[in-house]
Amino acid sequence: MKLSPRDANAYFKRPDADKTGLLIFGSDAMRVALKRQEFLTALLGAQAEEEMRLTRIPAAELRREPAMLLDAIKAIGFFPGPRAALVEDANDNVAKILLDTLKDWRQGDAQIVVTGGDLKKTSKVRKAFEAHPNAYALAIYDNPPDRAEIERMLAEARLTPDNDAMAALVDLARAIDPGDFRQTLEKLSLYKLNDSTPLGADDIAACAPTSTEADVDDILHVVAEARARDIGPVMSKLQAQGVTAVTLTIMATRHFRTLYRIAANPGAPVYGVRDRDRVTRQSNSWGAAKLETALSVLTDTDLTLRSAGQNAPALALVERAFIRLAMLGAQRNR
Repeated sequence: MKLSPRDANAYFKRPDADKTGLLIFGSDAMRVALKRQEFLTALLGAQAEEEMRLTRIPAAELRREPAMLLDAIKAIGFFPGPRAALVEDANDNVAKILLDTLKDWRQGDAQIVVTGGDLKKTSKVRKAFEAHPNAYALAIYDNPPDRAEIERMLAEARLTPDNDAMAALVDLARAIDPGDFRQTLEKLSLYKLNDSTPLGADDIAACAPTSTEADVDDILHVVAEARARDIGPVMSKLQAQGVTAVTLTIMATRHFRTLYRIAANPGAPVYGVRDRDRVTRQSNSWGAAKLETALSVLTDTDLTLRSAGQNAPALALVERAFIRLAMLGAQRNR
């Protein structure tokens, strides 16, 4: 069965120990790992590995020894409590093993927990979990955590923000990667240790990271500063380094959202950027109206990249969108 991100938040708080298993997959390995850890802790408790109630099986090892997973779910544990067998980095190379084990699962066996990358809709592993009547499949998307998820993470970190801090955290979550955001909350938890006052915007400013990907920042600034001639050389460099079109589109969307928030709320704090003055100048140069158009261009590009019928080179599509944006940015505000 498919498990929506909204339903997953509630389910992960109280997992069903009688389910056959769970598949968590997505292109962001950090987010997949965080959700996997959240689920396993809720299902098994913090001492599962010490009590040998959790068996970790890399997919590469499972491919060499197909019986490992079946043995793991059938094994009788020495300690009482729910058990799980975790298969990491799964893909269709181990699909037959997973499908056979799902069929052999019986009530009382350990749960089968599987993590994978960006599995396509045609993936045998994904289709098996989505069609299974007693198992779940959860897709992790690249969207930043919403307010409800941030509130849950704050509760886990025992942090109570004031209104300004909460708004700042929502902005920060959109500007940095999920793993970096969680590390920032951990840093804030230590920063506020033995401090009973509410978490404030100044606390966040003291602990928030000052930059994201430096190489990607280069192309973002080139586009935002309307330097169309520099786009080609920087894109060539990024392509040589293996940066993907989807990553560039996501980061550009986050950057232009930041510019739009600055334009729409003059004087508001700016978080999650390396050079706040530079970003502020970019926002002032664009203005809110043109930034809305820029975000529409990036949204259309993202949809085109994710379209099943899209055959054009992905990076070429992104480069064309960046050139279009740079030309838009060079136009005078009216």
